[in-house]
Amino acid sequence: MYCVWRNVSVYKFLKTAYNTCVIEVSDEQFADSIERAFDRLPKVHRNAVKNVAIVYADEPTPEQRVQLALRSNQTLFGLYEGVPLSNRGGVTSYGPDKITIFKLPICMVVDTSEQLDEQVWHTLWHEVAHYFGLNHDDIHRREK
Repeated sequence: MYCVWRNVSVYKFLKTAYNTCVIEVSDEQFADSIERAFDRLPKVHRNAVKNVAIVYADEPTPEQRVQLALRSNQTLFGLYEGVPLSNRGGVTSYGPDKITIFKLPICMVVDTSEQLDEQVWHTLWHEVAHYFGLNHDDIHRREK
């Protein structure tokens, strides 16, 4: 089971060092992109994702930044919070896991809606891989 929490505000992104054009993405459009990304995951993986809230936020919170020791010039596209399936030892009483997709960092590096969808998909895939217990080295090997 998954869900996407929505707001109704619209953000406009101006030219930055990270992109070369202006892209406007409403929260609804971003939520739709996350839903499309989830639907693109292989069916076997979609069906195995249980008790995970898939949400989005504008950017990482100050607490998340401190917890992850992010420097001022670093950000995240996504974050998995929970106990990976591979670490549960058969215990089923864990609370819900959470995958957060961060809207502003993603929108800062894309120029088109197609690039947005691709980056959201890649980010969601990466965070779902963490849910299944893959570390960054495993994920990068599989990406190749």
